[in-house]
Amino acid sequence: MATILKADKREFQESPDKIDNYRVFTDVSIIKKRLKPENLNFDLRQLNPDQYSAPYHFHRYAEELFMIISGSATLRTSKGLDIVNSGDLIFFEKGKTGAHQLYNHTTETCIYLDIRTYIGYDVAEYPDSNKIFIAPSREIFDVDSQVSYFDGERNIKDKWAQIVNKNHWSPVKI
Repeated sequence: MATILKADKREFQESPDKIDNYRVFTDVSIIKKRLKPENLNFDLRQLNPDQYSAPYHFHRYAEELFMIISGSATLRTSKGLDIVNSGDLIFFEKGKTGAHQLYNHTTETCIYLDIRTYIGYDVAEYPDSNKIFIAPSREIFDVDSQVSYFDGERNIKDKWAQIVNKNHWSPVKI
């Protein structure tokens, strides 16, 4: 089934839980039409003057594509800064080289289409703040708190002994 999202039905609302300097607006017509894409996620975004799209980040498991519909913005990537304008397409590969952030340096609104792949989960990393964001659970961790795989796993025999004693369990030999 095809679903048409009419241009004259656009309704931009501020994305929830945003803070000053990150006040991006999203077209909610996708929600109103009850669209629930499985693998292709997309949003039409409105970035007002002197605002940033999101903290500088990259995705470990998702590719992303922006199309600037109207206006202009400054794009930050791992290579530096570039001006992007109406009609430009910007592809972000997964991984560190796909890191990105938009800033509206103009006095006009910038409207862009944000399309990203989604395989049921993603991990976004934020180099400026050393955070990792896990989707869809929305958990956020500090990269510096990373531990080794066997950290805290040294006393496994003691753990098993506690379980055996607690449950009064004894193996039956055949």
